[in-house]
Amino acid sequence: MSTSAPLRLCLVRHGETDWNAARRLQGHLDIPLNPTGHTQARQLIAGLAAHDFAGCLCSDLSRTRQTVAPLLARQPTLTVEYTPALRERHYGCFQGLTPDQARSQHPQDFALLRSGPADWRPQDGGESFVDHQHRVMACLDALAARAAGQTWLVVTHGGVLDIIYRHVYNLPSSHPRDFLIPNAALNWLRRDADGWQIELWADTRHLQGAALDEI
Repeated sequence: MSTSAPLRLCLVRHGETDWNAARRLQGHLDIPLNPTGHTQARQLIAGLAAHDFAGCLCSDLSRTRQTVAPLLARQPTLTVEYTPALRERHYGCFQGLTPDQARSQHPQDFALLRSGPADWRPQDGGESFVDHQHRVMACLDALAARAAGQTWLVVTHGGVLDIIYRHVYNLPSSHPRDFLIPNAALNWLRRDADGWQIELWADTRHLQGAALDEI
């Protein structure tokens, strides 16, 4: 970046859905929050109360829109930009399936999804890890180019947070996930002259109950 003023992002995975509870891959399918997810969305207000955001980037799917809605009701002047660039990865033929179902119905492809080449794409319009990474990081880099020195809220999905964490720590797609991605947790990211850095990850202190991890 051309300026020393850092961009700070508070990254939030959407609240819980019934498909999260059932361990179904959602991808681009538009699944709404369940009652627990709506409660988590309301609890975000307290978790974010001490922060003044210049704006908000939000995935355009219902579960992220519903997650940010209580905060907007409390802070109606907060500008939100809804974008498909922050959607979950498109999982193609796996969307709607649990891992056990995916393994049973598409055994060879499911093995590739978990540990195959980063440029492998699932059938039926799925994105590769590389496709998803390019989409997500291009979105964040574009924000960094126009919002240096500001603090933004980003409401998105578990797979997006996985991409970002791996990008910061240079972890390949085949590396087993050894970090948490809970629903409605706070994850703080910083972009300065040295690039992207994680300041805090998986903060659930504002939530009054357990939050489900990403599948």
